Amino acid sequence: MLNELGLAQDVSIELLKALHILTREGRLNQDSRRKLKQVLHLVQFIEPLIREMAEDGHAPWLVDHGAGKSYLGFVLYDLVLRPLGRGQVVGVEHREELVEKSRALARSQGFERMAFLPMAVAESTRHAELPEQVDIVTALHACDTATDDAIAFGLAKRARAMVLVPCCQAELAAHWRARKALDLARTPLAELWRHPLHTRELGSHVTNVMRCLYLEACGYQVSVTELIGWEHSMKNELIIARYTGQRKHSARERLLQIGAEMGLQDWAARRFPQP
Repeated sequence: MLNELGLAQDVSIELLKALHILTREGRLNQDSRRKLKQVLHLVQFIEPLIREMAEDGHAPWLVDHGAGKSYLGFVLYDLVLRPLGRGQVVGVEHREELVEKSRALARSQGFERMAFLPMAVAESTRHAELPEQVDIVTALHACDTATDDAIAFGLAKRARAMVLVPCCQAELAAHWRARKALDLARTPLAELWRHPLHTRELGSHVTNVMRCLYLEACGYQVSVTELIGWEHSMKNELIIARYTGQRKHSARERLLQIGAEMGLQDWAARRFPQP
């Protein structure tokens, strides 16, 4: 069921106002509508994972990396964890002012099982407040290498599932730009990244392909789909990885083979180390 704003009935209007997704009058502008639609679509993918992991009374831990204003964490808590009555959401965000605002909002909403850590994603693995194992790792539009850091966190914490919507990725593109002349002389494939626009877009795509192969090599079953219509966001690729323990050895071999074809041997080996 949808209300007059086109939102799921269970979404707290007061929470959406506090997040400034809705105006004080309860109106939803076009930019906020796009943002909320992305979050609600992502919740639809994450909710079944939470409920599955909450069986037998388990209290799931979900860690959201690059949380920003924690739209995803707050909506997940409101729609799923609050009625479930157990489970923890932790938002990791390096901007301290956003962390303080999120903490204040969680207190005002009575969301006692939410916590926020003011640090970069790469620094969170050894944080004392986080358990040795978490259930779900999420990263919605974590920029550049932050998605890779979220994957590394998930591997270190033996996450049962990871739900990732990657954003821009500049690291690979910078590597290509630095050696473009050499690559053009070495292989005709370099035409794929000769123009700056192609360098940027192909860099993001190849990085995501390698991320998926790496997750498979680490024992995850991976699916890739669109999060939402392209008219709402150009960064729209949704990667869902569920741990099975079945390491796909050919996946890492293919990852390194792609690296060799595209002049990325050293980069690929460093970015995606042996599991």
